[in-house]
Amino acid sequence: MTFKNRKLPSRLLAFSLAAALSLAAAGAQAADFQVEETTIADIQQAILAKKLTATELVKIYLARIKAYNGPGVEEPEGILGPVKPIANAKGINALITLNLRPAARKAWGFDDRKARSMTDAVDNDPNMPDALEVAAKLDAEFAKTGKLVGPLHGVVFAIKDQYDTFDMRTTSGADAFYANDRPPQDSTFAKRLRDAGAIVLAKANMGEYASGIRSAFGGTEVNPYATDRVPGGSSGGSGMAVAANLVTVAIAEESGPSIRAPAQYANAVGIAATQELVSRVGMINIGINTRVGPIARTVEDAARVLSVIAGYDPKDELTAFSTGRMPAEPYESFTHETSLKGLRIGVVREYMDKQVFSDPVYVNIPIVEKAIEDLRKLGATIVEPGPEGLFTPYIRRYKPMLLNASWTKAFPELFPVDEKGKPVGDHLATLVELAFDSSKFPDKPTMRDFGGPGAVGESRYGYNIYLKQRGDANIKTLDDLINKANFFTDASEGSKKASLTSTNKPMILNTAERMQRRFAVQQIVLQCMADLNLDALVYPTGNIPARKIGAQRDPSINGIGNYGIWTFIGQQGLPAITVPAGFTTEVYDRVPDPSAPPAPAGKRAARGDDDGGASSPTIFVGPVAAKLPVGVDFMGRPFSEPVLLKIAAAYEKATHHRMAPPTFGPLPTAP
Repeated sequence: MTFKNRKLPSRLLAFSLAAALSLAAAGAQAADFQVEETTIADIQQAILAKKLTATELVKIYLARIKAYNGPGVEEPEGILGPVKPIANAKGINALITLNLRPAARKAWGFDDRKARSMTDAVDNDPNMPDALEVAAKLDAEFAKTGKLVGPLHGVVFAIKDQYDTFDMRTTSGADAFYANDRPPQDSTFAKRLRDAGAIVLAKANMGEYASGIRSAFGGTEVNPYATDRVPGGSSGGSGMAVAANLVTVAIAEESGPSIRAPAQYANAVGIAATQELVSRVGMINIGINTRVGPIARTVEDAARVLSVIAGYDPKDELTAFSTGRMPAEPYESFTHETSLKGLRIGVVREYMDKQVFSDPVYVNIPIVEKAIEDLRKLGATIVEPGPEGLFTPYIRRYKPMLLNASWTKAFPELFPVDEKGKPVGDHLATLVELAFDSSKFPDKPTMRDFGGPGAVGESRYGYNIYLKQRGDANIKTLDDLINKANFFTDASEGSKKASLTSTNKPMILNTAERMQRRFAVQQIVLQCMADLNLDALVYPTGNIPARKIGAQRDPSINGIGNYGIWTFIGQQGLPAITVPAGFTTEVYDRVPDPSAPPAPAGKRAARGDDDGGASSPTIFVGPVAAKLPVGVDFMGRPFSEPVLLKIAAAYEKATHHRMAPPTFGPLPTAP
């Protein structure tokens, strides 16, 4: 190895003797090292001071995984059946696969379900070293040279199961019958992590096929701050592994807010970088708005990871836009600011409007108001919009030009068509008239008008492209993926099989309207920022605290569901960073409205990146006492990560809102 600068077995409850002895040895040598809340700098300083080895660190994390990665829900009908939340569970089920050879896995007492591969029981390929073997090689290299092999030497990672890892099974959470459940090669960013000295210890559990909070193979993830609540979808395993100190850093994915939402619920930092900055190659179901990003406990750690994974990849055409747009210095060099003097930050009041959101949904907003005041105290100029919000004047100005395709479809009374769908009258003349007189708009323009479904055929195309590239002998197409797999049954999460079947229907690929919406949102945001001389935007990562597992989702607004109401601007490729902003003291929970007829079983939103949950009529109950994390988002222009990191780091240093989940603390046997 080189470094370049089907029935779930019963879960074991105790360490094996060998694992206990290994932990004791690690503890004896690393007695001065505290793994909880450790940073990349802490780890590397300890290694350089010869107070810690990479092998010891991996063993310490394995001990925490053994203690805290157990089931967080009851599964009365098995892993594929309905689940019941546990209020004070001892496990969070954040990690789906461990990078251990069979002998090491058994010595540590992990069951077969955590195996690196279910199709390679022998698992003895010397070209596929496991995490302990990689750590040993790092230690040997350091002993020989006295130098770190790269910027991530010894840093322990979990990678969302949506991303290819050549040494570990990759199924996007599915229980699919691949002939070889290992893909032939790493995703681009995973290889870059390894080349930088990172240790990939685990694959993170996820909402299957990037939607919801559970998977057929891995089961249900839970939130360590309240184990009967959701971890955020669909990168919940990545977020919660970081929150509970099971790894140093994790890699997540979002096609909506699935880096930032789990990071918020994990009281952690999440970077959804400019879409064109980080390669997406080696991902199941790449979409127009999918992107890669780290979740970490500090802004600096997230920035260190971004420095390694960012940059041009000839296999991902979008990353060509990053050429010449990356800073000369590493991203972590922008995380040492303590003053925001000279920066202008605009408040996205559209996401904080009391007239739009009811009091129960308003719970997070006062916490973000405090964050805005903290930014002002740090020297930033806070730019408040007028009564219409930041974006409405620009939407009025540009909507006829930038949203003409979907707009004309939505209002046939203004834009009539004949029985063949051809225009009746001069649609263009109507658009010109509306461009000069917004009072004639048929609706009240808001940024939510630019939301909507994905491109026709996009998902089917993405799945089939990925499967063809992967080249598996048994699962070659989306048809195979549907017909050669086990699926869980859970009304609160909906039917994954039905969702995939629906995805498999389009016979054409039409990305034009979706790309038009993406361009329109970027144009409006950038025009607004230019006119107001803004360096960044600030708004809540989400107004809604983590809901109860299995509880009702919040209803859609203008057809945009759940998180998408508040965070869909980020889906258009603009960079955003979420940082811990504090905790709730009480929340309201949704329950079925007893006076309303029930919705059809399993009905739910079709879009990915949500938390699942049924969508029948609901009412709020509460408030109930609950200390749940809240995050604040900072968003900017494409490739403005240095500015966003300055803001996020200064805010983080001034407020210190990151707190580890109290019930997943140091182990009794830890050093």
